[in-house]
Amino acid sequence: MVGPNRPLFVLFGSSIVQFNFSNGGWGATLADIYARKADIVMRGYSGWNSRRALQVVEQVFLKDAAVQPSLVIVYFGGNDAMGPHPSGLGPHVPLPEYIENMRRIGSHLKGLSEKTRIIFLSCPPVNEEKLRETTSGFFSELVRSNEACRRYSEACIELCKEMDLKVIDLWTAIQKRDDWRTACFTDGVHFSADGSKIVVEEILKVLKEAQWEPSLHWKSLPTEFAEDSPYDLVASDGETTVNISEWTFHREIQWD
Repeated sequence: MVGPNRPLFVLFGSSIVQFNFSNGGWGATLADIYARKADIVMRGYSGWNSRRALQVVEQVFLKDAAVQPSLVIVYFGGNDAMGPHPSGLGPHVPLPEYIENMRRIGSHLKGLSEKTRIIFLSCPPVNEEKLRETTSGFFSELVRSNEACRRYSEACIELCKEMDLKVIDLWTAIQKRDDWRTACFTDGVHFSADGSKIVVEEILKVLKEAQWEPSLHWKSLPTEFAEDSPYDLVASDGETTVNISEWTFHREIQWD
């Protein structure tokens, strides 16, 4: 850790997390929004399912760690929802096991500290046609369907209601755009910049509306070392300085 201590946000998931600093990704956008307010730490594992995540969750999130996360955002499901391979190999996890795996992951995270907040992201949709075009011949046939994503998404949402966890219904949120199939993905499954914008909007909405004390919404968190200084930029009057620590002029989107 480098000090002074800021809130720690950990993003835990499969490639939707590992790739989220690329192509205008949602992790990079969150890191920009929370600059000087919270540390965004990525723990993404491309190709993983909930079964593999459960195997390492206690190593990634140590119960006796000196500093526990203020927020954990969790995503697994898209790989679990893939069709089973005849060999028995591959990332497919049957729906009942997926639910149980996510339950155990959620229970472990809830036990980290009383102040650790959790948001699950449900399985987003896929563009099946685009996936068929972009899937490499290096792999055996990859069976992904939007219908399977819906079932795993709904299961995640129901589990979170049961466990009193915040959840974002990405399957529905992405499909609110009429052009979601072409606009929201780079390859039919991983998010483009437009798709990531939707993820950020939904995360910020949850953080703004959550009745958490303290609030983790970016506008509620203090900016580190934000006090006025004679070393700030000199104002037009030539006698005072201008503190720009809270300015957001560089952002294309002024996030709420």
